[in-house]
Amino acid sequence: MSTKLPSRADHVGSFLRPKSVLEARQHRAAENISYEELREIEDEAIAELAKWQESLGLKAITDGEYRRLFFHTDFLLQLSGVEETGGIKKAFKNDKGVDVHFAPPKMIITGKVEHVKPIQRRDYEFLAAHVTETPKVAIPSPTMLHFRAGRAGIPEDVYPEMQMFYDDVAAAYRDEIADLADAGCRYIQFDDTNLAYLCDTGHRADAQNRGMDPDSITHNYAKLINASFADAPADMIKAMHLCRGNFRSSWAAEGGYDPVAEVMFNECDIDAFFLEYDDARSGDFAPLRFLPKGKTVVLGLVSTKLGDLETRDDILRRIDEAAKYADIDQLALSPQCGFASTVHGNDITTEQQADKIRLCVEVADEVWSHVTA
Repeated sequence: MSTKLPSRADHVGSFLRPKSVLEARQHRAAENISYEELREIEDEAIAELAKWQESLGLKAITDGEYRRLFFHTDFLLQLSGVEETGGIKKAFKNDKGVDVHFAPPKMIITGKVEHVKPIQRRDYEFLAAHVTETPKVAIPSPTMLHFRAGRAGIPEDVYPEMQMFYDDVAAAYRDEIADLADAGCRYIQFDDTNLAYLCDTGHRADAQNRGMDPDSITHNYAKLINASFADAPADMIKAMHLCRGNFRSSWAAEGGYDPVAEVMFNECDIDAFFLEYDDARSGDFAPLRFLPKGKTVVLGLVSTKLGDLETRDDILRRIDEAAKYADIDQLALSPQCGFASTVHGNDITTEQQADKIRLCVEVADEVWSHVTA
């Protein structure tokens, strides 16, 4: 059984920013260099990153999100009618038991949501020109425009009916995906924290306080995701990553996928689901029993938050456990999240980052050598 993925070893997309990019961003913020000068420095770093990824054996290649401050804001703020405000205050947790206080920015709606210009095309075209493998684009899920603010962030004088809002968001995403497809892109991943947050009892309660039904909203989000991808070419890989928060090696949510798995796997027209399974807070593999034929789950068994390298035997054992609930040929392997969902990055080294990618590639080659992809 094959998968639409270019390889059984994949990754979520972001990598630790090099010093050159971090310093250039600071110079740009201080207006010491122009935007185009910043891009030139990013270009050089991304070209090197693309070669590095291919040297490790990856077949899906990203720009590491080197041009972004946050995984979501840089994209969403380029849609008309979207503005940024303070996020949901949350004490992120880490393995040391220390709270890391952070309020990720949330989007609010101030006018009709529209796609008024290409957002990722220039970035994609640069990446595609520097890879021999499959260029992959990761963009924030359209659900990010709703979950963190809820109805309170969507003025009724702009959208008296919520379906009007969902329709406009989906149309904006369809336009962006069509533009990327026209440029040749055939692998797009939605990064979605919201379905993962709906697995956390605390976040479910918070969602209720924002006027949402944590169960019915999952169905709404599946429809929104499908509508956003509705016009995608048949040969485009449509992926989604569920994230429980990723800021300086800390997380914001926990809980197994049981509350969302059946709806997510069966109602989302998605080819590959990147699921975080790096530690006990992710729950067990039982929700994989809902995975229908023809879809792939990419097991995020390698932590991007901790520097210690997982062992080959532990990864193999966990893949065997997952295969009790889903066909082994419907599974793949990756790190559990990006290495730098924000410009701040996680508390690991570039060498540890490489070791973890290399481990994924080596184990995937061993496990799935009997299939073509």
